[in-house]
Amino acid sequence: MITIFKNKKDIPQDMEYVELNDIFFNQNTALMIDEKAEKIIETIDGAKLISKFKMRSKFNDVVLDVDKLSAGCKTVLNVLYNPNTVFCLKECGNNALEILYGFREGNVYSDYALIPFEMAVVNVQTSSGKKEIHDYEELKEWWNYEE
Repeated sequence: MITIFKNKKDIPQDMEYVELNDIFFNQNTALMIDEKAEKIIETIDGAKLISKFKMRSKFNDVVLDVDKLSAGCKTVLNVLYNPNTVFCLKECGNNALEILYGFREGNVYSDYALIPFEMAVVNVQTSSGKKEIHDYEELKEWWNYEE
């Protein structure tokens, strides 16, 4: 399950933190794209991956480079392909968050609550340790009140 950080100071020193998902994707993750990305790209952006660096847009079937994916889709792919790096959640919409919160591993950060209604279980990390949270209301309360 993914781990959520809400304070940057709680991110371990040995973990890289990425604020600009778009740039990180274009410079790193795009090179890793394979069949694991197909369903994610289709679900979030409605596009079809047709080769490693090309996709067919849902708008008029225009062929575009994968660097034209939405920031939310790029964030999800960054987490998928780089599970030991912490990525900022702030550019994700609900469609991206629903996929992201279902991952078996990965790390994300946001100082304010970004929670899809459909979520199973996530880890949250604070200076006092890590714990599992199993539902929307519990996660919302943690985000609002936990130090």
